Amino acid sequence: MFVLSSPSGAGKTTLSHSLLDKEQNLTLSISMTTRPQRPKEVDGQDYIFLNKDEFLAKQKRGEFLEWAEVFDHYYGTPRHFVEDALNSGKDILFDIDWQGCAQLRKILSNDLVSIFILPPSAATLEQRLRSRGQDTEETVIKRMQGAKSEMQHWEAYDYIIINDDLNKSLIQLQAILNAERLKRTRCYGLTSFVNTLLQDLS
Repeated sequence: MFVLSSPSGAGKTTLSHSLLDKEQNLTLSISMTTRPQRPKEVDGQDYIFLNKDEFLAKQKRGEFLEWAEVFDHYYGTPRHFVEDALNSGKDILFDIDWQGCAQLRKILSNDLVSIFILPPSAATLEQRLRSRGQDTEETVIKRMQGAKSEMQHWEAYDYIIINDDLNKSLIQLQAILNAERLKRTRCYGLTSFVNTLLQDLS
């Protein structure tokens, strides 16, 4: 499980899509949310959009691997999707906040790699939020305040990337992913391979 977290506007979603384009064995965990659908977002592809009652019913039935309330809206990761993807041998990319990451770490810490994306400056973060043209002034201010709260959790992550250049950040993400895939504990079948190798050398 490959988790990306960041304050809103730091470039996490752009990096996620760019990474998915380059990595064939990586699939995106699609979250369910109660927030309104934005222009150009596709239901079932960017998010699965639910009303609050539907979301809370699923949460009560234990259908989420993790869930959180962010900016007065609920977000959650469907348990069955993650389990199916892991069982099929795929790595899963999560675009979630620190609350969701903390919940996943409690459940499956050995299978979790976490990366926190930071903006190069507060001014750049504000400029990115305003340039999207999707939020009211009140929402932009609220997101800036939320960014400060979100960034206070950076030390809980395995890796930190300062996203001052998209291409450089993408290369760093790929380096982390490739290194984590090569960890001895994640190379299934390695023990039998080495044992066979040792026998052939005897």
